[in-house]
Amino acid sequence: MAQTRSGLFITLEGGEGAGKTTQCRNIKSFFEDQGREVVLTREPGGTPEAEKIRNLLVQRDGGNWTPVAECLLFFAARQMHVETLIKPALANGKIVICDRFTDSTIAYQGYGHGFDLETIRDVERIALNGFKPDITFLLDLPVEVGLLRSLKQKDIASGLENTEDRFEKLDTGFHGRLRQGFLELAKSDPERIKIIDAAGSAENVTTDILNLLRTDAI
Repeated sequence: MAQTRSGLFITLEGGEGAGKTTQCRNIKSFFEDQGREVVLTREPGGTPEAEKIRNLLVQRDGGNWTPVAECLLFFAARQMHVETLIKPALANGKIVICDRFTDSTIAYQGYGHGFDLETIRDVERIALNGFKPDITFLLDLPVEVGLLRSLKQKDIASGLENTEDRFEKLDTGFHGRLRQGFLELAKSDPERIKIIDAAGSAENVTTDILNLLRTDAI
């Protein structure tokens, strides 16, 4: 975590239905109770420009993108997000909590869709110039459990049909490769990426995350 910044950049990763949104909010409350200023954000998104790109990428009718185009769109949104929201917040000593970041692009587009991993890394270097989270929590659970949870959560949250399901509608083979990709990323960067068993209750998951935060980040 020895990057030049006075704040703390935390990301949450995982497949569909892992519970990232809930845990982002719980982490935010934890730090606010300590009197820290917190910025809660998401990807793709977080800025007006990036939110427009989000609609192209996650809506079921957002477009039939080639792997290269899809990767570039994600990093275009991310570059704006980092430069105009995340870096300024960190420079001011704030805690930034982000629902997904670069690991998701590598896992979804690389491992899931089979796009060349080294090409993704090349684009990452151009767009972010080595900028990474301080700590990442990978919420891991079986594919079938995650997809079922995701569908239930969307129904409960909106009461209406939710069209942000472009990736959820992909087959279980894709989601299996996605999960394995995240686990490979965690294996390659264990100091930053902490695997959390997300199959249990939300309360237990929060406890596991906060225990690690107290040990590693504060």
